[in-house]
Amino acid sequence: MIRPHRLSADQMKPLRRRSDIPIWLALGWRAFAVLGLIGIVLTVHWFDRDGLKDNVDSAISFGDVLYFTMITVTTVGFGDIVPVTDRARMFDTFVVTPIRVFIWLIFLGTAYDFVLKRTWERWRMAMIQRNLDDHVIVAGYGSSGAEAVRELIARGTPAEQIVVIDSRADRIHHAELVGCSVLEADATRDITLQAAKVERARGMIVSAGRDDTSILILLTARHLAPRLPISIAVRNEDNELPARQAGANIVINPASFAGLLLAGSTHGAHIADYMADLAAASGRVQLNEREATPDEIGRPLRAIGSGLGVRLYRRGLPIGFWEPGAQALEAGDTIVEIIPGEDQTVPRG
Repeated sequence: MIRPHRLSADQMKPLRRRSDIPIWLALGWRAFAVLGLIGIVLTVHWFDRDGLKDNVDSAISFGDVLYFTMITVTTVGFGDIVPVTDRARMFDTFVVTPIRVFIWLIFLGTAYDFVLKRTWERWRMAMIQRNLDDHVIVAGYGSSGAEAVRELIARGTPAEQIVVIDSRADRIHHAELVGCSVLEADATRDITLQAAKVERARGMIVSAGRDDTSILILLTARHLAPRLPISIAVRNEDNELPARQAGANIVINPASFAGLLLAGSTHGAHIADYMADLAAASGRVQLNEREATPDEIGRPLRAIGSGLGVRLYRRGLPIGFWEPGAQALEAGDTIVEIIPGEDQTVPRG
């Protein structure tokens, strides 16, 4: 997959880090540089016009000097006016030739920056959109969204399979540095989520920073992708129910989760530490969710061999490891288990 990317109101454009210099000023500096270099050559040629020879009328006027200057800094000349003294020839060799190359570089660089690069980036953006599939969309790259992206990458999701959407250029720039595909746009709009191919995503995380904005993004995404798994972060407890009613599969209240950790810490010195350990990909233990394998059908949840089974989901209903339904796994059951972290080894025997 190719990356970058930003979205304007009616046209997708590849993201580029914003420059503090306006376009008109950048063009002005380049034009000033070209005119300055031409002015240097023109001045020297005028004061050293005796070193030039006009093969047409043998007279060197200011017009002839101007013509010769423009021809020599853009081409190698036509031979109608030529330098005849050693000083004029050395000046053309060691000064005019490098200036000619430099001016052409300015011309080519300007053409690339303002014409070729934009065409190339539009093509790249089209390729990004065409190839997006089975990706994760993160709407909002604030503290929670950025942490979610880091955790996704730590859990094995390639950065190029993550599409970050945010309307702030500084956040988009940081997401691009991580390696994500990014869209600088309003995630509440259909055109934005359509550009991110929301209908082909495997999951979406919504953390816009404002509950009303997050829920509006959720509604837009659910309208475009009815079956897409969507997780949303809300700050106000009162908005948890509206978020669920809007179609969120998972609703997380960061403040409530922090409260759970704080409360757990008062009932044991290691409870909060273990909960945080479970939530992080870098922890000594991890939570893993998977489908029951054929050889596990009929066996109790506690007897699975890949980890410690703590819960299963059967037809959408949660069943704890102690409940009768967990005594025999069935086809289609989803298992939630605790497994060792990636850097941990499990002794055999």
